[in-house]
Amino acid sequence: MNIPYKTALIIGAGAGISASLTRLLAGAGLSVAVAARNVDKLTTLIDEIGAHAFAADASDPDSVSKLFQQVDEKIGGPDVVVYNASARAQGSITDIDPEAFRKSWEVSTFGGFLAAQQAARRMIPNGQGAIFFTGATASVKGFALSGAFATEKFGLRGLAQSVARELSPKGIHVAHFVIDGAVENPKRFGQPHGPDSLLSPDAIAQTYVDVLSQHRSAWSLEVELRPWVEHF
Repeated sequence: MNIPYKTALIIGAGAGISASLTRLLAGAGLSVAVAARNVDKLTTLIDEIGAHAFAADASDPDSVSKLFQQVDEKIGGPDVVVYNASARAQGSITDIDPEAFRKSWEVSTFGGFLAAQQAARRMIPNGQGAIFFTGATASVKGFALSGAFATEKFGLRGLAQSVARELSPKGIHVAHFVIDGAVENPKRFGQPHGPDSLLSPDAIAQTYVDVLSQHRSAWSLEVELRPWVEHF
């Protein structure tokens, strides 16, 4: 495994995909910083890996700017930035709270923009780096009662495509990951639809690392991950 980077920042860190990715990146020798609104939930991961944790509101420009400044000072400018933050507001189009809709968009889409902007400002002068966005089934397909989630994830996917067009020629690898299925987590026990019906966060994280290792002559710009047992 050849990852041509030294530092990483994961925004929207928790116990699932981001924790698995933190372990893999740290194991590959990268200095890793993780950010979340509530860093108390990251105590176990910090103790286990020695990652640096920062409290941040992904939807607030000043908070995101401060986060990157703190990371700069602690481990240096991040070569890899993974945007994993997300919020979900469900409900009928006639009943959903407009403020809940707005907040979900601010976290998932506007926050992705803020992170990409700060990352790009640091990566462009170096001529290299990677910016990864975590998407969902809702990135490509809207469901009933899920207008807010579809809007924010479609928007994040559009942002990723546009930023990739702009930054790839500058040596920055931008990729979007469609997580098409439910992911195992400590609160979700068992496999409700048979073995492997839930996506393994370790397996997802391995895919992120594999994409990080790609040669620039054949970069993946989007990867879709789903359980092999899913019926089409």
